[in-house]
This record gives sequence, structure tokens and C-alpha cells, in this order.
Amino acid sequence: MDLASIGWLVAAGFFGAAINGVVGAGTLITFPALLAAGAPPVVANGTNTLGLSVGAWSSAFAYRHELTGRSWVIRPALIGSAVGAFVGAMFVVVLPDTVFEAAVPWLILTATALVAIQPIVARRVRARDSAQARHRSGLAVAIGASGVYGGYFGAGQGVVLMAILGWLYDTSPQHSNAAKNLFAATANITAAAVFAVSGRVWWWAALVLALSALVGGTVGARAARTLRPGALRFAVVLVGLVATAFVWLRW
Repeated sequence: MDLASIGWLVAAGFFGAAINGVVGAGTLITFPALLAAGAPPVVANGTNTLGLSVGAWSSAFAYRHELTGRSWVIRPALIGSAVGAFVGAMFVVVLPDTVFEAAVPWLILTATALVAIQPIVARRVRARDSAQARHRSGLAVAIGASGVYGGYFGAGQGVVLMAILGWLYDTSPQHSNAAKNLFAATANITAAAVFAVSGRVWWWAALVLALSALVGGTVGARAARTLRPGALRFAVVLVGLVATAFVWLRW
């Protein structure tokens, strides 16, 4: 890996983790960067998951005050997130690589669409009366289902999580975002462990991503209250469309 590739990965890791801390679509930046650096799709997926897991944890830590006193409802959902991510990662490991490669453009396009429609989801959530931790068992099941997707690929998982948390956890965007970062971090590190054991991680690239994501995740979480979401969302959707075109042309 040359210096130019390292530089691109540093930038991608920082901005990808920062975006995950706010919106949840950083993979749309980091995954194409890994492909451009020469990683095969399945290895790029494993490397990306491991690298961004560090950023997700740093974002969750920055939001730790919003999580205080909620362990009784969060713990079952954390287990669901880990189990779901394990299942999703095992699909990548067990199924032929060609299945994942064929699905990647559609997964990126789906994630891009999820980011684009997030304002609609947010309006529906805000229209409901605020009620904290309404459905404990339903939350665990729903978070587990999202974990399967997160373990398999993960782009746009944060948007899905925000929708689930708004309905079943707390309509406060800040409290939901705090829980989103924690659940995403749990899913990422679980899936990353599976990919690491199965030899689907490009370790030097993962280290570069992890170090830059550590900073980016903290910055993104702290900036979540001040960034204009519309401008950020537009940028993420644009990157997603470019990434989809890049992957299709690359194939």
C-alpha cells in the first residue's frame, strides 16, 4: 500500500467515522476507498468493519451521558445486536464470495436511499408523543434484525437504527443517537471478530482506518448537535451514488 492510498484511507476513516457519529452511512466513504486501494470486496468489507468499529465506540463514549441509567433496556438489545451481527458476518464467510460481490452495488444503493429518506423517517418519529423505553423485548428483536444487516455489510445501518430507536426506545434524537452509536459499535466489533478469525481483514489498512476513525468518531459525535443535517445528508447521498457507479463499473 503506497503513501497515497494511506492518505486516502486516513481521510476516509476520519470522515466515515464522523459521519457515522451523526448520520450513520460512513461505509459509503470507507468501503469504496478500500476498493480503490486494491482490497477485494469481501476483504474490504471485513477491513472496513474492523476499522470503523473503533470510531463507533469512540462516538458511543462521547455520548455516554445520554446512556446513563438506561442499562436495563439497553442490555437485551445489545445482546440482540451482537447475535444478529454474528449471523450476518457468518453469511459473508459461509456463502461464496461471488454472492457478496453481486450484492454490494445493491446494498450501497439501498443504503444511499435510506440516507435520502431519513428526513421522512425523522418527521414521523417526531410526530409521536415522546415516551422512553416503551417496548423492551420488541426493541431487542428489532435491533437484532438490524444487526444481521450490519454484520453482513453495514452501510446505512445507523439510519435503520435511528428509525427503530425512535419508535421503540426514545423519540429524543440525542438519546436515540447515543444508543445508535452503541448498538452499531457492538455489531461492528462482533462482525469484525468473525472476519478477523476467518482471514478477511487487510490488517495494515484496518489499522490506518481505526486510528483515523478513533478521532473522527469523537469529532462526529460532539458535532452532532451543531452540524446542519441537510447538507451532510446531501453529501452522503452524493457519495453513495458515486460509490454505486464506481462499484458497477469496477465489476
